[in-house]
Amino acid sequence: MLSEEKPGSADAARQRDAVSPDTSSRDALAATSMQTADPDDALPGPVSLQAAGVIELPRTTADGPADVPTGFPRTPEGALAQLAAIDVTAMQTGSMDGVRRVIAEWAAPGGPTPETWSGVAGMASLLSAAGLSGAGSPQLAIVVRPAMGLIKGTVGPQFAVVCVNLEFTVTLEQTSRIAIADCQRMAWVGDRWVIGAGPEPAPAPSVWPGTDTAIAAGWRDLRHV
Repeated sequence: MLSEEKPGSADAARQRDAVSPDTSSRDALAATSMQTADPDDALPGPVSLQAAGVIELPRTTADGPADVPTGFPRTPEGALAQLAAIDVTAMQTGSMDGVRRVIAEWAAPGGPTPETWSGVAGMASLLSAAGLSGAGSPQLAIVVRPAMGLIKGTVGPQFAVVCVNLEFTVTLEQTSRIAIADCQRMAWVGDRWVIGAGPEPAPAPSVWPGTDTAIAAGWRDLRHV
């Protein structure tokens, strides 16, 4: 005889399965607030005499979708290297179409989209401030250098929340420099790291790399090995 299932019991089971301990831990890690910084701290400042810690990043071994370097190992440092490669490739396109193409290829289902990713909003702000359209300009040059990073935490071997502090040099008639930080959930899917499902993590402080303020905020120098 078939057992009778109470109404709604299957739905309840599915909800319990969906909210697994791993999912809850990932959400808690991503949502944990980070140190804040004054907006002026993102502008060039005095280089610190302190020695910051170092994170050794693996080098790329392959070209991935949307011209993003890939082939990084399944380690927290590999996740950080992949996020840096995603951000650099996206932002150096200098156009809305460029950043949208990158995130379309490098986000897991349920993750940021070409409409919601913070990188898309950042590019829109940059182009608007420069008085440009979404297509950018041949006269616009953006150079992005991943200068510092931090590993906020991991949940198992296939999930990490990592942050990269990027040094932007933007030239259009004149040159300006600013630091912009990016934190993302990184998930190992198939054979590569991608930006994972869920809301983007609490932001990290955007602080000019190599300053006392950056070191105090927990940022560490990035070194490729």
